[in-house]
Amino acid sequence: MKKIILAALALVISQTIFSQSYDLAIGVRLGTDLGISTKVRIPPFDENFTLEAILQTSLERSEGLFTLLGEQHFPLITRRVNIYAGAGLHVGWLDADPDRAIDYKAPAGVSLIGGAEINFKKINISADYKPVINLSGGEKTMYSQTAVTLRFIPFKRHDLFESPRDKRKKQRQRTRDKKKQDRAISGKKDWQFWKKN
Repeated sequence: MKKIILAALALVISQTIFSQSYDLAIGVRLGTDLGISTKVRIPPFDENFTLEAILQTSLERSEGLFTLLGEQHFPLITRRVNIYAGAGLHVGWLDADPDRAIDYKAPAGVSLIGGAEINFKKINISADYKPVINLSGGEKTMYSQTAVTLRFIPFKRHDLFESPRDKRKKQRQRTRDKKKQDRAISGKKDWQFWKKN
């Protein structure tokens, strides 16, 4: 029982200490498709949750995709090395192709993703597998995509979003300032606990 409690405690501590190490990362995606990727951390959902937007063109088909994915990151050793998994939606467009069948339509559907990433100062490198399920259009119902993405990190952790610790500190200071102001208005001293404001 002690081992289970210690393992659960270690997991909770690792989630808070070793959380996502950047707020924004932008770069190029190289693999079965070519494109650009932008990842932004969304702390209101979770300290390790990111939203990724991918704009890519296919090397195999005359079409492209825009994908928006929500991804949960799980730190391995530190917040700089983690695995992630997520899901989202995609919509596509068709490039000009005179040999294309008339009933061929632009793809739209659901995308899944699973991968691993590592961060070195201002550089983020990730490798992922991204199955694409077309609910309408596309050449096939499912595309199997893999890629390595190289991103630059213009904003490190807490450059865009305030840390929870700083938020709590500011909230405590606001509470102290409000009490001090209330005491000044009422004329009550700190030690006069029996007096009402």
